[in-house]
Amino acid sequence: MTTSDAAAPTTPDSAREAAAAPLVDAVFDIDALLSAEERAWQLKARAFARERILPTIEQDFEDKYFRRELVAEMGAAGFLGMHLTGYGCSGAGAVSYGLVCLELEAADSGWRTFVSVQGSLAMSAIYKYGSKEQKQRWLPGMAAGELIGCFALTEPSGGSDPAGMLTTAQRDGDGWVIDGSKRWIGLASIADVAVVWAKTDEGVRGFLVPTETVGFTATPIDTKLSMRASIQCDVLLEGVRVPGDAMLPDARGLSGPFGCLNEARFGIVWGAMGAARSCLDAAIGRATSRTVFGKPIGAMQLIQAKLADMFVEYEKGVLLALHLGRLKERGTLTPAQISVGKLNSVREAIKIAGEARGILGGDGITSEFPVMRHLANLESVRTYEGTDEIHQLVLGRALTGLNAFA
Repeated sequence: MTTSDAAAPTTPDSAREAAAAPLVDAVFDIDALLSAEERAWQLKARAFARERILPTIEQDFEDKYFRRELVAEMGAAGFLGMHLTGYGCSGAGAVSYGLVCLELEAADSGWRTFVSVQGSLAMSAIYKYGSKEQKQRWLPGMAAGELIGCFALTEPSGGSDPAGMLTTAQRDGDGWVIDGSKRWIGLASIADVAVVWAKTDEGVRGFLVPTETVGFTATPIDTKLSMRASIQCDVLLEGVRVPGDAMLPDARGLSGPFGCLNEARFGIVWGAMGAARSCLDAAIGRATSRTVFGKPIGAMQLIQAKLADMFVEYEKGVLLALHLGRLKERGTLTPAQISVGKLNSVREAIKIAGEARGILGGDGITSEFPVMRHLANLESVRTYEGTDEIHQLVLGRALTGLNAFA
């Protein structure tokens, strides 16, 4: 795939690149497995994360503040819907997209989540299932960061069983009336358009609902102890009337939303390893700078053993993500394979963050280091787009041919 001229990444000079390199790169040389374009996308995202997100993220997390001005900057950088082609999107490959997710989540899970909700969920739904008119209306503005989308699937009664959704869409003349509620909907209170999934007489269908529509209400969830620098909402749909052409014509049944969820899960496979890398880097830095009993704690055998185990799991996770990316680019990636990646990446990232917290000692619970913020965020990442248990059942079904969901 080629990258559009407007969003084409440029490679920074070697001095700047070396100065910005994570500590783990000294041992884990993944660069040799990447193309020049993939590496350029990674470095572009790394520079953006370090220059535009990291300087304020600890305070933003504390203040529960979503820095909306970064949205247009992300659009200008080509990160929004970057795996899509046309309509102002970058047309980048799967591995390039994964590397961008890794670098953004190394700064904060909330910003990788934003890219996922905007690009992998809302934009992908329109791109995969929308009419030509729907694509032309929404995608260019969303790619530029001028418009924001959300993806309204999960409901208060349970996110793991979308087949049991209670939201309905009833025909009303030439249009539809939607009633129901959704929960944990990212970006809903600032979105311009919501992709709403609802039960109809024809099965589950998707609708594009401008958020200014009468009866659509999005309320940010204010009690979060995780993902505090991003936005998740309760959504209420009360007699929301949309025209007939609001329906996504090519999405029928749950295969529609699931097709988008798999796009988002792919980004998580990479992104969680970014959070893990940030925690591992913090632990290495602390281990080589903190002195006890007359020597750096990194000279202690137990600390070195912990760092080695953390590093091995990080390396395995990135290599798995890269393998899945290559499969995706060949068009052979399966949902079960994505479940392997999502389950492994998040589970191991949480373990790495926990070990890093211990190595940092008491200081590990402060905002002087990113570890507790990552650890809290990763608990959300573990839950959304399929819990550990859901992905275990997906893999169990693939291994045995037996369905244990019901």
